[in-house]
Amino acid sequence: MDLHRLFHPKSVAVIGASASLGGGKIPYFHTIRGAGFQGDIYPVNPKYSEIDGTKSYASIDDLPDEIDLTIVAAPVQHSLDIIRAAARKKFKFVHFFTSGFGETGNVQLEKELLEEARKGGVRIVGPNCVGIHCTASKLNFGYLPQEQSPGSVAFLGQSGGITGNFLSVAMTRKIWLNKVASYGNQIDLRVEDFLEYFADDDSIKLVACYIEDVKDSRKFLSALKKTTDKKPVIILKGGKTSRGFKAAASHTGAMAGNYTIWSSAARQHGAILVDDFDSMMNLVMLGVMERVPGGKRVGFLGAGGGMSVLFADLAEQAGLELPELQEITKKRILERIKDVNTSTANPVDLGAYGFDLSVMAHTMKALDEDENIDVIIPYFSVDYIASVELFLNVKNSEQTIVDMARDIEKPVIPILASFTENNLDTERVRISTFSTLRKVGFPVYPNVQDVVYTLQRYFNWIEAKRKRSQSRFIHDTRIGLSVSSEIQ
Repeated sequence: MDLHRLFHPKSVAVIGASASLGGGKIPYFHTIRGAGFQGDIYPVNPKYSEIDGTKSYASIDDLPDEIDLTIVAAPVQHSLDIIRAAARKKFKFVHFFTSGFGETGNVQLEKELLEEARKGGVRIVGPNCVGIHCTASKLNFGYLPQEQSPGSVAFLGQSGGITGNFLSVAMTRKIWLNKVASYGNQIDLRVEDFLEYFADDDSIKLVACYIEDVKDSRKFLSALKKTTDKKPVIILKGGKTSRGFKAAASHTGAMAGNYTIWSSAARQHGAILVDDFDSMMNLVMLGVMERVPGGKRVGFLGAGGGMSVLFADLAEQAGLELPELQEITKKRILERIKDVNTSTANPVDLGAYGFDLSVMAHTMKALDEDENIDVIIPYFSVDYIASVELFLNVKNSEQTIVDMARDIEKPVIPILASFTENNLDTERVRISTFSTLRKVGFPVYPNVQDVVYTLQRYFNWIEAKRKRSQSRFIHDTRIGLSVSSEIQ
C-alpha cells in the first residue's frame, strides 16, 4: 500500500484547531507549523477567523479539494459529518485523534465511519491515536525538538501514550527517528499496512512496535515476514494476560488472542519479542550501532571485583563467553596499572585505576587488539567520576571518549552505572558522560543486567535468523531437485 502522501503530505488540514494550547487536545496546528512543515496547512474552526495569523476556515467544504492529510480533533459526535465531507472533497487520509469509538463499545459508529470513507476513497488512521510523525517532511505531533535529519528507526504504536514515551526516550538517548505511526483502533489502516510500507522504505533500518491486537493474523504475519526478511522488527505485545485483555479492550477496543500461540507465530516469522518497554528501548539502541557484535566473546573491564563477578555470572547464564586474554594483552594492560588489588584476567579489574578514563581507554585499546575478543564492555561508575571531579578537582576529558571511539574498531557497549539518587552534581555528571558516549555512537546501559539481557536477545535473534535461512535453503533445494527430476 502506498502511504507516501500520509508521511509526506503536501497539504494538512486540522479540524478543531484552537487558538489556545489547552482543552485536552494536542495542538496539532501549532506543533506541525512549529516543526517547520513546508506544505499548506489549514486550520478549521468556525469560532475563529484566524489562528496565530493564519486564516481559519469555518467548515471542510470551504477547503481546497484533495488535501493529503486531515487531522480530526473535534468531538466524536461530529465524526460522521466530518468523514462525509472529507469523502466529498476527495481527501486522501483522515486521522482521528478523537476517541469514543470501539474502545467505549461504540463499534457501530466505527462501521458507519468506514462505510462513509469508502464512498470517497478516504483512508482512516485511528481513531483514538496521536497519528503520524515523519522527520523528513517535518510532520510532528509532539512537543519535542524535531531532528534536523531523518534517522533510521521507525515505530508503530497502538497506544498514543506509549508512542509519546518512545519519542521522549528516543530523543533522550539520541536514537534518531525516521517515521512513527500511532494507529489506535485501526478500523481501516492496520499495523500490517504500515509494516509493509516500512519494509520497502530503504531509509528505515529497524522497526519497533507496541501492539495490542491484530485484526487479520494472516495478513499481519505475511507483512511481518516481508519486513523481517529485510530489517529487524522488535515487538512489545500488550494484553498478554486476562487482565491485560480487558485493559486492551477498554483502551483501543482490542480483541486479544492466546499469547502463547501469537508469540510463537510472531517469532517464526522473524520478530524479536520483548517483555517490557525498557527492553524494547535497549534493543533499539543496540540495533542502531554502527558496529554490531559479531560474536559472543566479551571483554569486560571496570573498577571493582564484585561487579565483575556479578557480570561473569549473568553473562555465563545468558550464553555469553568471557575468554582468557592473550598474554600480550595482559602485559599491555599492566603498562598503566600496578599489580596491586587489580586483575588482568577477563573480566578485567582495574581497581582504583578504573576511575581514570585514560586508563580505561588504554585497557579498551588492549582488548581491541586481542583476537579472542568480539565485543568490549567497559563499566563506568558515575559516582566515582563525580567524586573525582568534585573533591579532587580532576575532570575526566570528554576528548578521551571521543579518541576512544575513533581508535577502537570493535563494538563497544558501555555500562554507565549510578547509585547516588539524590545529588544534582552527580546527575549532571551522569547526563554529561551519557551524552558524550552516545554522541560517539556507543549504546549505553545503566546496569549489568540490561546489557546482558539485550545481548542475549540479540544473539537469540541472530541464531533464529540463521536457522530460518537454513530452513528456506533446504526447502528451496528440495523444490529445485523435484523440478529437476520432473524435467528429466
